[in-house]
Amino acid sequence: MGLLSDKDKAAIKERLAGMKNPVKLVNFTQELECQYCRETRMLMEELAELSDLITLEKYNFLTDKEQAEKYGIDKIPATIVMDDNKDYGIRYFGIPSGYEFASLLEDILMVSSGDSGLEPESREKLATLEKPVHIQVFVTPTCPYCPMAVRLAHQIAFESDKVRGDMIEVTEFPHLGNKYGVMGVPKSIFNEKVELEGAVPEPHFVEKVIEASKISNIITV
Repeated sequence: MGLLSDKDKAAIKERLAGMKNPVKLVNFTQELECQYCRETRMLMEELAELSDLITLEKYNFLTDKEQAEKYGIDKIPATIVMDDNKDYGIRYFGIPSGYEFASLLEDILMVSSGDSGLEPESREKLATLEKPVHIQVFVTPTCPYCPMAVRLAHQIAFESDKVRGDMIEVTEFPHLGNKYGVMGVPKSIFNEKVELEGAVPEPHFVEKVIEASKISNIITV
């Protein structure tokens, strides 16, 4: 039995009818699948079947080490939203379920459209980035405010080659929640040092990216 109902599939198919260009989903799992790895893989498989413009690549985290290193994947389940030619740094660690499924659909449409949708002022500021920025947004599937932070992180990653945006489902990676002191969600961490709690407007989020760009980053985007 699939994860998506026939009613869900019909609604998603209608939503994805607005796609313009092909989008590739890259999913990392392993043979002895981790918690939610199987569900994440199945979700991506069902989603890819709903549009001729979506393709799915699946890799084994343990045996396809070269691909994991290429994409900077250090935990699973992991999903990347990209196109055939470019990895924009859009990452989902954990299953994008609940409210975060809407984020995934929005990311697919964004990549397909070729436009981040950010305000002109934000684009201008991001164009000045000189150093890489790694954004980690901690979420839970039941948080209605989390998609706003995830979407901004992914829009910014799409807009700037120097930014990578990770959605991290904190209940699947509790050690990271402990490491970064995540007591509530959404909580965003920029380059390990700059923190932001809650959902905030686009200008405020972009300012945190600019602030974090002055701090050395361990991830090469």
